[in-house]
Amino acid sequence: MCRGTASRAPYRSPEPNHKGVQTGMPDRALEGVKVLDLTHHIAGPWCTKLLADYGADVLKVERPEGDPARSMPPFYHDEVNQEKSLLFLYLNTCKRGITLNLKTLQGRRMLRELVKDADVLVENFSPRVMSSLDLDFDSLHQINPSLVMVSISNFGQTGPYRDYKAADIVEYAMGGLMYIFGAYDREPLKHALHQAQFKGGTDAASAALMTLYHQRLTGQGQHVDVSIQEAVASGLRDVVNNFTYTGAVRRRQPNHSGDLTRLRATSDGYVLPNPGIGARDNWQAVVEFLGVPELDNEKFSNASARLVNAEELGRILDETFLTKNKSEMFFSAHEKRFIYG
Repeated sequence: MCRGTASRAPYRSPEPNHKGVQTGMPDRALEGVKVLDLTHHIAGPWCTKLLADYGADVLKVERPEGDPARSMPPFYHDEVNQEKSLLFLYLNTCKRGITLNLKTLQGRRMLRELVKDADVLVENFSPRVMSSLDLDFDSLHQINPSLVMVSISNFGQTGPYRDYKAADIVEYAMGGLMYIFGAYDREPLKHALHQAQFKGGTDAASAALMTLYHQRLTGQGQHVDVSIQEAVASGLRDVVNNFTYTGAVRRRQPNHSGDLTRLRATSDGYVLPNPGIGARDNWQAVVEFLGVPELDNEKFSNASARLVNAEELGRILDETFLTKNKSEMFFSAHEKRFIYG
């Protein structure tokens, strides 16, 4: 979601020299771009870290008690200290930093002074916070009409869930990915760590770049509304399209479904085989890779036959994989150009 108004003169590319090569180009894509970073935790700092990595001058504005991520492990040498959170340090490299108490009149006044010269402002407070401080987009664009403001929240700035609190697992579940991941006969499965946060931050950085490009071309500032839940939902890809056009609901499938791409137990763990279209078209390659002559049979030679004989195929595959070492399978598979994880 975006909205905006005009101000700054449109950006013009450097003129080419007599050899047709542009001159005066910056060393990094966002060199000279000033970003105010009002973010905390993971999604927001990851967004601004990406901008900083591309050369933006990012000024992180922290609350007096510090970013909560300072208290998140792992810590350098396992020493619990606000200055030694490796997660915080990773998310905030290449940034400058100051402390402002935005709950005070002086703190808000100082922030407004910084806004006057900023190109981008990124924040990830709860949706009501910025307006309660008179720091919402409508207020700030009066100070700097060309400002690009990116707001990251769990469920967006509008809608029935806007004020709901959420953790990464909630965003994953409501984004739909947990419904299709995991074993058929077990509970839904979330990917490890903070995937929803990083996905939301990546989408926010992409949106900031597009909006910044629009600002450079037209002089217009805009407000970008990024929902972490929607960012997760974008990972559903063809699942949404299939439901939209056919009404089919994607579900976790049993191992004995005729599909090769299923989580399978090995002698020392699990692997997720995904031989790819080439292997599905060339069943003989799968037979040779697994070393099971029993699979060299018309009952399994094509996708339709494997579906009809899914129970038998699943049993053979389960028994075969249990005799294999997961690391050996991984490297052997990639030698055959199969995708295994």
